[in-house]
Amino acid sequence: MHRTNPRTPTNRRKCIAIIVAGIILQTLIIVVFGLIFLRVTTPKVRFSSVTVEKLTVNSTSPSFSIRLNGEVTVKNTNFGHFKFSDSEISVLYRGSAVGNAAVPGGRAGARSTEKMNVTVAAESKSGSTANLGGDLNSGKIALTSQATLSGKIHLFKIIKKRKTATMDCRMDVNTKTRAVENLECN
Repeated sequence: MHRTNPRTPTNRRKCIAIIVAGIILQTLIIVVFGLIFLRVTTPKVRFSSVTVEKLTVNSTSPSFSIRLNGEVTVKNTNFGHFKFSDSEISVLYRGSAVGNAAVPGGRAGARSTEKMNVTVAAESKSGSTANLGGDLNSGKIALTSQATLSGKIHLFKIIKKRKTATMDCRMDVNTKTRAVENLECN
């Protein structure tokens, strides 16, 4: 019977080729894992819905007072949770701040959406802008809302990345039906 010696050059080459192929395969798996799971994107903050709770309009000396209830959503598409601190939503009419509301800090889980209810009281002063009388007579008040949520994304309890999510929404308040129309968030 003839036995092959494990130390022959062909057996050594096979062994080295298998080891090199294993190292290349492990490297590819690590790179794919890093590209898919460790990529950090900025969470998205939006108003998903807004309703008018109270609206008072004065056309003689143009002014308005409004109370809005809104559902703010923080959509986190990362594989780690997004923990954010307290913030504030500002409501603007033609670039001037007319109201704001506090947004409590919280946590949006990995690949999930956190929902929060926010109530905003906004009030314009008479004569604050020349176009207010025309807007009130047309029956539509154009408002914008802005917010910034700062926090950290925690990946696998090891990696922490700072991210800032911003919200910029536009909406029209119909003074006749007391409803929010054309809600758009970027």
